[in-house]
Amino acid sequence: MSSSAAAAEQHRHHAVGGRELVPLAALIKEESRTERHAVTRSRICAREDGVGGEVGEAETRRPLLRYGCAAQSKKGEDFFLLRTDCARPSTSSSSSTTSHPPTFAVFAVLDGHNGDAAAIYTRDNLLNHVLSAMPQGLSREEWLHSLPRALVAGFVKTDKEFQTKGQTSGTTATFAIIDGWTITVASVGDSRCILDAQGGAVSLLTVDHRLEENVEERERVTASGGEVGRLSVVGGAEIGPLRCWPGGLCLSRSIGDIDVGEFIVPVPYVKQVKVLL
Repeated sequence: MSSSAAAAEQHRHHAVGGRELVPLAALIKEESRTERHAVTRSRICAREDGVGGEVGEAETRRPLLRYGCAAQSKKGEDFFLLRTDCARPSTSSSSSTTSHPPTFAVFAVLDGHNGDAAAIYTRDNLLNHVLSAMPQGLSREEWLHSLPRALVAGFVKTDKEFQTKGQTSGTTATFAIIDGWTITVASVGDSRCILDAQGGAVSLLTVDHRLEENVEERERVTASGGEVGRLSVVGGAEIGPLRCWPGGLCLSRSIGDIDVGEFIVPVPYVKQVKVLL
């Protein structure tokens, strides 16, 4: 065992749902050491198997997923979801990509506020609501094409059901589904998802729904009849970030937040990308 691998093994002390997590720093160190060796091995395997080159090998090889948890808030309102073995609903026999395993991975970050109820409810129910919005008997290509719409429906249903409970907490939600080399991300709030691709290209897969930075969201809120402004103190001075009134929330989109009015919506920003090697 190499020293970097040994260091990663020594840090395996966090567990979520029976799965051990590796600190992010250890993952980065190990990944940088093995990256060139992994690329070389992939090329050799492609030639030995008669695939015909790196492109064919990349289309059929399932990506290796490594994940870790770097830090969590001490407030106890933040949660995450890690699942790498979710079963894709039964697909039609006409699918042209039968080489892909019928499973996908889900990674979610939930930054709760005003309590933890919304974050917990979203963690426990959002995935089921997304899957229930998917038609049955789809090919894999149809499944991927339907994911963005299903994610929107799942977010809205999760928010609607949680609000019937009458609790005032809310949460951001950044929800990523990885199926083969396709990544689909849906998000409300300001929990970012960043794609760091080979070659140093960095892309944002989310949009921050903070009124302070997002001009389009400010315009949407005011066009709907809401007000956007800062906190006022004695003497008329304004302090702090821009907020939506009534309620005073800094975010323009979230799940929950029943007490801040109709201008805060649960409709997510959705982006789907395919990683090419």
